[in-house]
Amino acid sequence: MLLKPSSVELLAPVGNWDVLEAAISAGADAVYLGGKRFNMRMHRTDVNFDDKMLADAINYAHKSNVKLYVTVNNLISDRELDNMRSYLKLLDEIKPDALIIQDLAILELARELNFSVPLHSSVMLNTHNEYAVRKLQEYGITRVVTSREMTLTQLSLLKERTGIEIEYFMHGDMCVAQSGQCSHSGVLFGQSSNRGRCLKPCRWPYQLVDTETGAISDNDPGPYKLALKDMCLYRNLPELIQAGVCSFKIEGRMRTADFVKRIVGSYRRAIDKYIADPTGYSIDKDDWQDVYENRSRDFTTCYALGNPGAAGIGYSGEREPRFFSQAVEEAGLNGTAAIQAFSGELPEDFEPTLTVRVADLAGLTTACQNGADIVYVGGEAFKPYKPWTTADLTEAVAQAKQHNTKVIIVTPRITMEREIGEYEHFLSNIRGLNLDGIMVSNIGMLNLTRQTCSLPIQADFSANVFNHVTTKWLKNNGVVKATISPEATYGQIADLAANSVLPLELIVHGPLEAMISDHCIPSAVLKHDPLACDDLCAEKRYALLDTAGQHHPIMIDQYCRSHILFAKDLCLFQYLGSLAAISNFRIEGQHYTAEQLAVIVNAYRQELDKLKSMRSAYKYDPRKLDEIVAVSPRELGIGVFRYRVSR
Repeated sequence: MLLKPSSVELLAPVGNWDVLEAAISAGADAVYLGGKRFNMRMHRTDVNFDDKMLADAINYAHKSNVKLYVTVNNLISDRELDNMRSYLKLLDEIKPDALIIQDLAILELARELNFSVPLHSSVMLNTHNEYAVRKLQEYGITRVVTSREMTLTQLSLLKERTGIEIEYFMHGDMCVAQSGQCSHSGVLFGQSSNRGRCLKPCRWPYQLVDTETGAISDNDPGPYKLALKDMCLYRNLPELIQAGVCSFKIEGRMRTADFVKRIVGSYRRAIDKYIADPTGYSIDKDDWQDVYENRSRDFTTCYALGNPGAAGIGYSGEREPRFFSQAVEEAGLNGTAAIQAFSGELPEDFEPTLTVRVADLAGLTTACQNGADIVYVGGEAFKPYKPWTTADLTEAVAQAKQHNTKVIIVTPRITMEREIGEYEHFLSNIRGLNLDGIMVSNIGMLNLTRQTCSLPIQADFSANVFNHVTTKWLKNNGVVKATISPEATYGQIADLAANSVLPLELIVHGPLEAMISDHCIPSAVLKHDPLACDDLCAEKRYALLDTAGQHHPIMIDQYCRSHILFAKDLCLFQYLGSLAAISNFRIEGQHYTAEQLAVIVNAYRQELDKLKSMRSAYKYDPRKLDEIVAVSPRELGIGVFRYRVSR
């Protein structure tokens, strides 16, 4: 690789004007900052730039020959769309060098408004495969901030295959969960990590519990089992540069001017030194000592060089600079729900569809026998369940047809190189299985599916559908049904349903995933070595016990990703009438036994049929709810529906 100063962009975070000046004076090639609207740092009023300051900041940066990117990287509700349109028009006038975006609606709005500013995809868009990159390139995306779980080797391959510019976090606070795929704060507090208000439940103290015996692990490295250390690639700059990363991103838009100036200066000198003489490069010991001694948390290379396992976690919490929240009890069934009472009005063509996701053939048989219109199969297989084989799928379709039930295959939420390769093979041989559709988890899988097979395509909840413009984007890209974000409250769902161009599905019952992470919690806690896993999760089930006394089951899939569930399973049984505008209702049944599933599915089937037949005279049957409660393996709750708005 032939290197020159323009080969690498040092990208600094900016929260206010003092930090802007400090970052530029220290040698940043580019800065990124947010306005007072629509960005991922909304907790503090003393950071971010008002409209006039944005224009001034752009002018100031450009006079210094520094690029400036504006973050517009949170999910948008329907009520915010007009404000977003006016904001985009302003940004098009003042001309930052790019916007960093998350919501797919921005791609649609950019075309609608003939937006001229370049677009970069935020890390919150969870871009981790080449099919996603190619789809984004169709919409003018010129750069992607890739998922932090991607290694430098994977980044290099992604750039080689697509030609896209790669931006990668190299320093600062990191999330243990996959970006854009954590709903813990949003559901529990109504403060969404996807909307810039994360209260960081990942940095609570937890105990690891054997769910069968209740025993708490005595091999405990410390209480902060999800508290990822800060990313630091200062000592690995040569690997980062040679991987083809073009923009080296420092996290920290709430950091002080002194901190940003120090860290930018250290990285500036190291990058310049390497580019000037790569074969003669050595680490500057004084700069490294300064970086290390002024750290907040301890350091890790995160996933850049491979999964760090236990070494990436700050178990003691001693260096944690701030705790944003503490564990609180999740909303139970008797909690006050911010949901409109059933008015007796139903759509004239109301035809409720009941969908059930199942883990195996026994679950499928039960769901079909008890009234499921559609069953979802495949995707993640949570141990001890095994992945669905083609023989299983053939049998599933045969059984379902006997009950006039449709079978739709699900894809995993995270589809990196291994998963993409497997599904390229699977989708090319899917025709003979006679499936009724496929539900995709991300835009890469959407793109691959459209290219490979002709089945009807649905979008799962991991697509983060929060407004109707996103449904328009999905429809334009071949989707026939979309699942609503589990962070959307009743009012936000009502607005979305009133304007959506696609049929919508709502998860009304079952365990919800608070986070998904590539970090194997049992292995890290019990073995302290990711290479000595010994398949700990094959025989035993584990949970995280928080300080409010709640158990969060850890479900581990065939790709060894940890899916951390909420302590209470969602149950909206008593609100079905109020949610009738949706008409497509889903039970997440893959964590239930066939016996439990029989009661739950039957109760929802009977209640939906009663709602359809009785219409304005309908009242829900509390006895059916009692039956559901009796068989449920966990307590039930109303999730985000305790809140009027998910902020």
